[in-house]
Amino acid sequence: MSSFHAYSKILSEFEEDLIKFGDKVEQEIYAIHLQCDRQQPTLISYDAWGKRIDVIETSSAWKKMHAISATEGFISIPYERKYKEYSRLYQVVKLILFSSASGLYSCPLAMTDGAAKITEELKLDEDWLKKGVFGKLTSRDPLEFWTSGQWMTERRGGSDVAASTETIAKKDKDGFYRLYGNKWFTSATDANMAFTLARVVQENGQTISGKNGLAMFYVAVRDEDGQLNNIEIVNLKNKLGTRQMPTAELQLNGTKAFKVSPTEKGISYIATMLTITRIHNSISAVSYMRRIVNMACQFATERQAFKHLLKDFPLHVKTLAKLEMETRGATILVLHLGHLLGLQENKKSSPLQDNLLRLLTPVTKLYTGKQAVAVVSEGLECFGGQGYIEDTGIPTMLRDSQVLPIWEGTTNILSLDVLRALHSSKEILESFSNNVRMLVSSASQNELLNTASCNVVKAMDETIQMMISNKDVLASAARDLAFSFARIYISALLLRHATSPESTPSDVKTALYWSEMELTPFCNGIKKGAYHSDNLTAEFDLVFGKHT
Repeated sequence: MSSFHAYSKILSEFEEDLIKFGDKVEQEIYAIHLQCDRQQPTLISYDAWGKRIDVIETSSAWKKMHAISATEGFISIPYERKYKEYSRLYQVVKLILFSSASGLYSCPLAMTDGAAKITEELKLDEDWLKKGVFGKLTSRDPLEFWTSGQWMTERRGGSDVAASTETIAKKDKDGFYRLYGNKWFTSATDANMAFTLARVVQENGQTISGKNGLAMFYVAVRDEDGQLNNIEIVNLKNKLGTRQMPTAELQLNGTKAFKVSPTEKGISYIATMLTITRIHNSISAVSYMRRIVNMACQFATERQAFKHLLKDFPLHVKTLAKLEMETRGATILVLHLGHLLGLQENKKSSPLQDNLLRLLTPVTKLYTGKQAVAVVSEGLECFGGQGYIEDTGIPTMLRDSQVLPIWEGTTNILSLDVLRALHSSKEILESFSNNVRMLVSSASQNELLNTASCNVVKAMDETIQMMISNKDVLASAARDLAFSFARIYISALLLRHATSPESTPSDVKTALYWSEMELTPFCNGIKKGAYHSDNLTAEFDLVFGKHT
């Protein structure tokens, strides 16, 4: 049975929980979500007597989200492995229901999942970390459940972590390390622990520059007495969105930490966490898209204009239909990515599937992040002026979705990561090509979908051929290339779904919509000379040249 056709069979086993939870989101959790936005976190730096206390006060709603996250098993599900390779898919579906109604608790959950993944995979002898910490991160007991931070960003910021990390780690006599430095942007600062990077001080008192000097460390935010672990909370960040969640600048003044990676392997170790958080980012993107589209469609059945309901205006329906089909495309891609991860985690993946996971993780994150902002913005417009009113909660969705193309790598940074994946092994591109052909094979035998199937294969072949013959321009073409991969693969997934026994006419319509869009912005850019050196020079002069 193919992986996607198996979805319906496996989903039926946990469908009851998903339906029950979906009702809970609408009847109970969404109101808590709105309360999180109304009662945002605050920082109390000093008590009444001038003593430094650095207390982050969060709302009762935020604390309720913590309890809900534990009892619903958002983190525990994939690690319990009750449904084996489909456990991760189960988690993904449940989080799609939750994320856009989570009061931004989806963010600490993303990092907690990444921390659980790292902790489970670490080959260490320390039971307190392998069992104790992992048990806390995956607990279903709200009183035992821990969340984790991911402290990466320093004053220089950006994705060039090897160059921007200035925090140093000095080894203590007890075998632990002491961290000194500034973490400029730490999300979910009320977490119990964090994984972070620091530059190890050698025996000669020097540090090694670049990535070879970085190690990954485990940090308990508070000590056994509940006091901050030599951490000063400098401020809470005043952000465009995600205001429900405390994001702080931290000063580490001898913070006790445990080294969990070889000195030169810090970035590669924490990359495991980034894979998980990027998938969570994609889950949130789909969740926001689905919520705004559902709300806009419901609004169209109730709102009257010029004596007619909005749903009776074909122009408005066309707008909603496009949003719906964009959302379906993003959803099928994220579900497939979750299933690939589940296969790998349960040691049931093939080399082809592992290659796809490496390629599709950055592709999915970058593409769905851009989709989410566009869909939520258009969805807001469907409410007219009411969509601009804060009381509706809709403006918050737009602000919060804007973080999705930025967090865990901007679109351009992830486009370059796609190139790194392709350059790391020629088998990755071969796996992509072979899998796309397999996905559309059933559609090629379908009279209604045959042309669409041919379009997708043609687009893929042309993209690969132009990649091979234009290697010198790939760096400047990376974004268009990544978008091409996303659109081609989404189209292939939708075509396969359209030929499944469970498909509906709307599934066929969606597959045709995607197959008829511009699948190859990379190839079109090549044909237009968009990446030619003369054009790149002209663009540089346009932006940075002197203007009279």
